[in-house]
Amino acid sequence: MTQPHPSLPLNDGRSIPQLGLGVWRTPADTTAQAVQAALAAGYRHIDTAAIYGNEGGVGEGLRASGVAREEVFITTKLWNAEQGFDSTLRAFDASMQLLGLDVLDLYLIHWPCPSRELYVDTWRAFIRLREEGRVRSIGVSNFEPEHLDRIVQETGIKPALNQIELHPRFQQHRLRGYHATHGIATQAWSPLGQGQLLEDAGIQAIARKHGKTAAQVVVRWHIEMGHVVIPKSVNAGRIAENAGVFDFALDAQDMAAIARLDQAEGRIGPNPLTAAF
Repeated sequence: MTQPHPSLPLNDGRSIPQLGLGVWRTPADTTAQAVQAALAAGYRHIDTAAIYGNEGGVGEGLRASGVAREEVFITTKLWNAEQGFDSTLRAFDASMQLLGLDVLDLYLIHWPCPSRELYVDTWRAFIRLREEGRVRSIGVSNFEPEHLDRIVQETGIKPALNQIELHPRFQQHRLRGYHATHGIATQAWSPLGQGQLLEDAGIQAIARKHGKTAAQVVVRWHIEMGHVVIPKSVNAGRIAENAGVFDFALDAQDMAAIARLDQAEGRIGPNPLTAAF
């Protein structure tokens, strides 16, 4: 029998499964199969977004899995073009229709887009959705401390979670420290560095030492760092493999070796301070 994956507490009194399936760039016509494979492998957390174009597949996979809705944590994200109070509410309705859900577990603002000056009004719409009981937890993605400070100062409500680019070559010490100070959970996107880390000689040496794969070592690093981690795959075997990280632990030597992989210029994705979509 598959053992339940650990969960982490959120600042709103809820909790989130620490390991989830990410479906970024998963084709719409294969998303349902990937979700079913993940749920069969013991995952209870699926992360999608409006811009991915596969929310319908997530809902289809959930319904076909035979796993009860209340056992699965579903996240989706508001795309940048829909920011603003009223447009956020409309976009949420559209996402929920595609997902086939009555209540969402976590809704995230996908990017702050500071030049548009809409993320505070968008956050107010998120607060409304949570007050109405349509969303259980609300959070953000790709927010920097200045964006987080502003939404809290103007609304009094902290995000439960910030989903950010985070992997051994881009370890985000400053932002993770901010999260820890303010009680905001850290979630990692591109947790495997979009596959680049799997070829790293140091990661491969740690994998050989533990009889694990390079991907399992990196996922385990995220688990031990206290991150929520959402590796993406459409391959059922790899999805199961990515979950096989709860029967070993990295030692201090391993953690020190991975710490040394951090690079100031290790970012792969856009910079939230300058990204324009």
